[in-house]
Amino acid sequence: MNRQFSTFITGLALMCAAPLPAIADEPGFREWLKEFRSDARAAGISDAVYTAAFANVVVNERVIQLNDDQPEFSRAVWDYLASAVSADRIEKGRLNLATHRELLTSIEVQYGVDAEVLVAIWGLESSYGSIMGSHDVLGALATLGWRGRRTAYGREQLIAALRIVQNGYAERSQLRGSWAGAMGHTQFIPTTYLAYAVDANGDGRRDVWGELSDVFASTANYLRASKYVKDSGWGVEVRLPLDFDYELSDADVSRAVAEWSAAGVTTTRGDLVDAFDPNKRGRIILPAGAKGPAFLTFENFDAILKYNRSTSYALAVAMLSDRIAGRSADLVVDWPRSDRPLSLTERRLLQEKLADNGFQPGPVDGVIGAGTRRALRAWQRSVGLPADGYASADMLMRLTDARPIESERGPDASN
Repeated sequence: MNRQFSTFITGLALMCAAPLPAIADEPGFREWLKEFRSDARAAGISDAVYTAAFANVVVNERVIQLNDDQPEFSRAVWDYLASAVSADRIEKGRLNLATHRELLTSIEVQYGVDAEVLVAIWGLESSYGSIMGSHDVLGALATLGWRGRRTAYGREQLIAALRIVQNGYAERSQLRGSWAGAMGHTQFIPTTYLAYAVDANGDGRRDVWGELSDVFASTANYLRASKYVKDSGWGVEVRLPLDFDYELSDADVSRAVAEWSAAGVTTTRGDLVDAFDPNKRGRIILPAGAKGPAFLTFENFDAILKYNRSTSYALAVAMLSDRIAGRSADLVVDWPRSDRPLSLTERRLLQEKLADNGFQPGPVDGVIGAGTRRALRAWQRSVGLPADGYASADMLMRLTDARPIESERGPDASN
């Protein structure tokens, strides 16, 4: 424990038995904070740190709203990409790659992660350090831990954030970031910070808020742990044969390039096996369903997905990194722009209609997870539609007009 932090603890020692200060908002939230103190104690968080950390914390209603309807999952992928891979972001990415070339090259060599991918993540997460979030992280995480569909996440991250303060890794005032508790230039959540943040410049701190050597090394360390491999590529746009079984476009289906090629899958410009190692394994993804572009993605794409569990986000990082590096990211097949995505209310309605028709999507929560996609695929298959599992306004309209289906039921699943 450093001297400054030791003084901080001494000054608060007399507060450890005192109740939390009154919070002028939700009584239920105040009670939850009092109860959560025992969880923090069990995790080794001192009463002094806990009391000081929550001195002015209140419920963050904006966090509750965003938790229900995250932009990565609610916006059309083409709209998301238009903003994420904008001309301005590409230009600034190239400038930053050139400006920090020496540092990025050394980290690329040390960690085996392509420099342009690090820059792309930096650009998407904080617009190259210009927008790192204004939410009080402890308040946001306490709000998530108290109420909503991600209480387990909120509580786990809240303990980790308190540990960051208690261990002197950062000042309480530094813990500002996104509504979900992500912090710094590349938006590390607290558990990721504790596990993967790196002191690259050897000053005794893992400073993801201000020191770019720590920022890039920490991000590369996380990607390497997620099995990212330098110079291995993320994937490619592909053409699917007319008789393609769309149920193969599933996160659980991985095949070798040679197998996809034998099934009639090609790149948009030629044969798969001419472009990639025939033994390289990949998955087919359809971010906008059967009507939109198809991609064959590899292990590096999966590593980016571990950073943020959104296909739109991972595709944005992949395409932005290509543009920053000077590689073409133009698509051959256009997005089905007339087939809009669903609002939160509509996503819940789709889940209700699937259940009404005898297919089990899991909880009716508006989250289009694996369970909802499986149920939707089963319904699509039963009515002779391509079983791509893509939840769109068109699918909701068809499902709403359909009679209950008794002949075939989807598997029980959860999101």
